[in-house]
Amino acid sequence: MGADIIDGKAFAAKLRGRIAEAVADFRRDKGLVPGLAVVLVGEDPASQVYVRNKGRQTLEAGMASEEHRLPATTGQAELLALIARLNADPAVHGILVQLPLPSQIDTAAVIGAVSPEKDVDGFHVINVGRLATGQKALVPCTPLGCLMLLRDRLGDLSGANALVLGRSNIVGKPMAQLLLGESCTVTVA
Repeated sequence: MGADIIDGKAFAAKLRGRIAEAVADFRRDKGLVPGLAVVLVGEDPASQVYVRNKGRQTLEAGMASEEHRLPATTGQAELLALIARLNADPAVHGILVQLPLPSQIDTAAVIGAVSPEKDVDGFHVINVGRLATGQKALVPCTPLGCLMLLRDRLGDLSGANALVLGRSNIVGKPMAQLLLGESCTVTVA
């Protein structure tokens, strides 16, 4: 059996194009510009690249993008206050707090502070619970992207045997839940 390479870059480019069209239609029909706020605490190089790319792609799709870059010395209370302001801001429709956070900040408290309706990472316990019970939820982007690639390549996944390597809250567990939602038999290793 030969290797079957999935071209994720080409798929992503088409997806970004469809999203830009949908955003343009939404803006025209509703008179509303979707807004994403990204919060970065500290100077992790990989996180800086991720945040920069998210901001660029958000703007390219026709959405509003705002970045909040805080020093690594930021305290938890200051970060939670920023999240509360973003939760209350009607121009902000999605919030992404870039992980990892510095050690003085309780990651679970920060994830729990983001409004479930604005939790674009899908990390809030309400979104995790909704995903686990088959309800509509905001879902972490990496597993959702993987599912989209699988559907694109394989079509209907019902009855497929799936192996998920890893059980992280960010990728492994949500991936398993998404595959279960597709009626796959799922093994997590």
